[in-house]
Amino acid sequence: MTLLNIVDVEATCWVGEPPPGQTNEIIEIGLCVLNLSTLERLEKRSLLVRPEHSEVGTFCTELTGLTPEEVATGMTLREACDVLRRDFHSDSRPWASWGNYDRKQFERQCRSGVQYPFSSRHTNAKQVYAAGYHLKRPGMAAALQHAGLPLEGVHHRGADDAWNIAALISRLLREGHWEMGAAR
Repeated sequence: MTLLNIVDVEATCWVGEPPPGQTNEIIEIGLCVLNLSTLERLEKRSLLVRPEHSEVGTFCTELTGLTPEEVATGMTLREACDVLRRDFHSDSRPWASWGNYDRKQFERQCRSGVQYPFSSRHTNAKQVYAAGYHLKRPGMAAALQHAGLPLEGVHHRGADDAWNIAALISRLLREGHWEMGAAR
């Protein structure tokens, strides 16, 4: 059985530039495990992550639904990365995200001494979807609409977005647009 981790992060965000002294930080890691043989979505998990150098403001709460109080109960990024490795074998399993933002955000934040949790086998599902259907790179919600799939859960919540991305990847696999094991 070949499994694929689909990851979607939510990060602190603002209208315009971050306030002085603050930077975008992961506040939620959403993950869905997809069985590539059966195309069954096996698990959906949300890991709340406590930011160290930024605060969740009104705009961020309006976008993600995550409040400063909820995020304050989260784990450290180091603890979250340990969970990813332990529970989801993230350091050896292939993984995908919608675009490269999630991968780059992890790379940036892990430069501060946190062990990067993922294998090098990353696929940019947005790029594969756009190439497979000859589209400009659509957002996830637009891709779901294009595919005739419902948006399940709440958009801009990591676990729900990962779940929806897994549905799009399943469609790509069924229609022959996803190369097994290819990293992009």
